[in-house]
Amino acid sequence: MSEIKVNSIKGVGASTAAITVNNTDGTCTANLTNRTNRNLVINGAMNVAQRLGGGVATNSQGYQTVDRFQVGQYGADEALTQMQGSVSSGTTPYTLGFRNTLKITNGNQTSGADASDYAYIDMALEGQDIAGSGWNYNSASSFITFSFWIKSSVAQSFKGYFSTEDGTSYQYPYDTGSLSADTWTKVTKTIPGNSNLTINNDNGVGFRFSVWPYIGTTYTASSVTEDAWSTFASAARTKDATSTWWTTNDATFEITGVQLEVGSVATDFEHRSFGQELALCQRYFYLHADPSEAVTSGSPNEVIIGQGCYYGSPDNFTTVHFPVRMRTTPTLVQNTGTNYYVKYRNNGADFSNSVGTLSREQSNCCTIYDNSASGNAGDGSFLSTYNASARVSFSSEL
Repeated sequence: MSEIKVNSIKGVGASTAAITVNNTDGTCTANLTNRTNRNLVINGAMNVAQRLGGGVATNSQGYQTVDRFQVGQYGADEALTQMQGSVSSGTTPYTLGFRNTLKITNGNQTSGADASDYAYIDMALEGQDIAGSGWNYNSASSFITFSFWIKSSVAQSFKGYFSTEDGTSYQYPYDTGSLSADTWTKVTKTIPGNSNLTINNDNGVGFRFSVWPYIGTTYTASSVTEDAWSTFASAARTKDATSTWWTTNDATFEITGVQLEVGSVATDFEHRSFGQELALCQRYFYLHADPSEAVTSGSPNEVIIGQGCYYGSPDNFTTVHFPVRMRTTPTLVQNTGTNYYVKYRNNGADFSNSVGTLSREQSNCCTIYDNSASGNAGDGSFLSTYNASARVSFSSEL
């Protein structure tokens, strides 16, 4: 009987071993590209945009367009806009299956780059997803790898950082490297654990990714060490950043293909079906009623919100069940306006400007309470939108 004894197996021309053998106990580790459920990031391909849908821009901040990613800005003379953008055909990453981006378009910053100005894209993951991922985040010899595609209309490098927020907050600053204008570039960062990190096994923020089209000197310092863990310092989050993008009117900035995985190698992006990504996103935000999804004949602005009853006059309760259990008890998000909603009951109808307020809310269901109607105790009812701009959603974002 013969045997082969090796320390590792590496492909011809490869810089990293495909299989590494532990010479003590005979076990091995492998860099695999066909593992499932390895991407800890939800909606990394930017396919789900429940709030506004594709191609609709807004200058509002926070979670506004692409699910699970938020945009922040401060000090802008002209507000930036965010939207779900498109990947042009014939490009990489288009050839790798990517079709959508999170896109920021700069305004005209006539006063230049002030020290307190900034713009960022941010994404947070639950602590329990990091704690249970298999990454030994307290060991410097255990790694996670973060990768994403980025494109800027301005040629420069950009700053960002990863951070933890449980216990003492820590940060891991990085630089994207120099980007060519209007050219997609894949950025990969392999991050070791650190004995000082605390990540709780709960549904709070465990790990955060941020990339900054611009970050002013109020938040930067030349002394910052990149690609290394340090305690979080608000006034020294990254090294000093280039301001060219910020001072260029209508400059654009896009990302897609965001992946976080356990191990020291960035594998091929794990594409999930739209249905899978939508269900994962609905843990954090659920668009329940949207007239754009209504039938085109009959009552084109009416989408059923739920069935209910009049407990008393005028106390009405409507039940809503969520398709997935949300991260925590959600808040109600609604558009309001004159006669935006209607409750049909006992051969009549009650119109209201607001859908009502949450009552008996849980992470899997709730009731909506309204006392502005005129039904009678015991009347059955169903609640519906009545205006094209009426929308009802539930949010439990990190």
